[in-house]
Amino acid sequence: MSEALARSEPVAVEAFAGTSVAIALAPPMARFSLRARQAQALETVLGIKLPKRIGETEGGAACLGPDEWLLRAPLGTTLAMGAGLPVAITDVSERSVCLIVEGARAAEVLGAGCPLDLDRFALGRATRTVFETVEIILLRTGDARFEVEVWRSFAPWLKTALETSARQLR
Repeated sequence: MSEALARSEPVAVEAFAGTSVAIALAPPMARFSLRARQAQALETVLGIKLPKRIGETEGGAACLGPDEWLLRAPLGTTLAMGAGLPVAITDVSERSVCLIVEGARAAEVLGAGCPLDLDRFALGRATRTVFETVEIILLRTGDARFEVEVWRSFAPWLKTALETSARQLR
């Protein structure tokens, strides 16, 4: 029966284009929640280098806490699960979607509901924060480009809120 199931996105795939800002759904990707007391243990299991400081990103991985990383990779990526080792590697690919907010006024649109000073949020940074009351993971991937990871169930509301903010720009 599961063969008949089709993936559907929680928000429209069509991008929103406003005054100096665009909001679009990113293509599907693989996501992994990584936990370990020592980054070295995960690096050994996965064969990749992880960022060591909270907020840093490297090679698709974002350090979200002292023992927590989010790894985003191409769809279909599989990882060794580290059985028997002091690590936790969990595939959370279907939990979230990513909204891309980009353009000269992207920070202003996000700033309408996010408490961070996004003008000072450096390129390559990532953090867990909120947009109004919704938890998001925010990544700055370009001077005028942000990627917003949000749980699928909150994505329709968040996309509507971002578009509303963008429409109010003058």
